[in-house]
Amino acid sequence: MLVRLLDRFGRWRNQLRLRSYIRSGLKLGENVRFVGRPDIGGTPYLVEIGNHVTVADGVAFITHDGATNAFRHLPQYRGLHKFGRIIIRDHSFVGMRSIILPGVSIGPRALVAAGSVVTRTVPPNSVVGGSPARYICSFDEYVRKAAAECVRYSPELLADPDRLREVLLSTLPVPGESVAGGSNGDHLQPAPRAPRPRSIGRRAKV
Repeated sequence: MLVRLLDRFGRWRNQLRLRSYIRSGLKLGENVRFVGRPDIGGTPYLVEIGNHVTVADGVAFITHDGATNAFRHLPQYRGLHKFGRIIIRDHSFVGMRSIILPGVSIGPRALVAAGSVVTRTVPPNSVVGGSPARYICSFDEYVRKAAAECVRYSPELLADPDRLREVLLSTLPVPGESVAGGSNGDHLQPAPRAPRPRSIGRRAKV
């Protein structure tokens, strides 16, 4: 009970923070989802996020390069600052604890892997990751590969945390242990043909 109350309080606090950013000029499209605490920085009016975008927890939008403070005290560099806009275009995803630097545009239809440092523009239909972020594959290649490894869960199951816990613990393999046809690592290799996603719902046998 306490955990759920704390979770509700955290989501309420995050919503207040997001509304404050919007009042300060943050531009959001339709169906934009922030997972966790948004961190837009002190110049939210330099950030624009398009439609159907998900921003995971811990993503930092850096529109001002504070490192210039290291030399700004010198007479010839006084007053110098570096600001830059950040644009996340439609149907994009930014993974957990990624950092987006000034002057970057992402997408449309682009994915940024968790923990990435995005120092330059991410082209449309691409997946990037790393520090600094580099091209991994196309968006369509990722969709084909990820769909083959996914399971379809019913909305009713996802809305029931206790039942979902029971299903996941009884069906997911333990990483590193052998499974039929080889180790779990084999599942990371692209298959010639992607199988249709399985379904797990109220009638799933566990």
